[in-house]
Amino acid sequence: MLTLRQIEVIRAIMITGTIAGAAKLLNVSAPGISRLMKHTERSLRLKLFERRHGRYVPTPEANDIFEQINGVYKKVDDLHYTLARIERGGDVELRLGSVPSICHVMVPRAIERLRRKHPDLRIDINILKIEEALDYLLLGKGEIAAMSYKLDHPGIDFMPLAMGELLCIVPQAHELASRPVISAKEIVRHELIGIDPNDPYGRIMSEIFGRQGLAYDMRIKARFGTTVCSLVRAGLGIAVIDQFTVAHDSMQGIVAVPIAEPTQFQTYVAIKNDKAPSLYAETFVKLLREEMNAVVSPRRETSRFGIAQKITSG
Repeated sequence: MLTLRQIEVIRAIMITGTIAGAAKLLNVSAPGISRLMKHTERSLRLKLFERRHGRYVPTPEANDIFEQINGVYKKVDDLHYTLARIERGGDVELRLGSVPSICHVMVPRAIERLRRKHPDLRIDINILKIEEALDYLLLGKGEIAAMSYKLDHPGIDFMPLAMGELLCIVPQAHELASRPVISAKEIVRHELIGIDPNDPYGRIMSEIFGRQGLAYDMRIKARFGTTVCSLVRAGLGIAVIDQFTVAHDSMQGIVAVPIAEPTQFQTYVAIKNDKAPSLYAETFVKLLREEMNAVVSPRRETSRFGIAQKITSG
């Protein structure tokens, strides 16, 4: 039996025609190449090379061996090509879903970093309502889904993604824009734009008011956080929204003020549990988690600087 090292040495001599050339090609000493070659010929009981005019020439008996060796290296080259294609993401499409609050800012930032690692990767992104996420995964429409809520289903695994907080957003010129913090009692005194109380974030907001027995009236409701932000910017009221929607100055013309009451929530990534995630899905989740955890908590920001978090400076 030939070892991989012996195959490598035989091929190096075949290519260069000399022991010195083979040693240089393999970055080892010439005496070591010579000893290994003699040992190989003895173990095979076959002379592989003859010296002619200072060069090593394959013997006729060794031609079949060399042909097989070249075949091995061809397969290795094919393997390297396949590995490089996998690394670049060639001929692969990652299909992922996300609830709107995470998809607006966080997902694009993670995708940008993912494409830098795998520049040929194709990506299909779907914005999902929470109730759509289960079918999206179970029917194989996508591989993973970023969620603002954890559901119970035997076929889906939910893994923690990042913790977040809710903020009160107001127009830039609003009287509350300069406040370092605002309480639920103060929020209900103003015209309130909101999301459905059955939505995970809406539920947190309604629980804050409910615990204190505060009545609130939402004259305008909207399904998506980006719409809520636009309504607030238009001066139609104030709103309570998650910090990920307004992260990284994504919404101009509004100011986000921390809320006095606890408003923390957990986000998740959901995946069908009968199939291992792809390399690209695992990398995306890692990058998305990093992006979301990098968003500074407004509460911690306030404690450091004593001012409201500005979404825009004008």
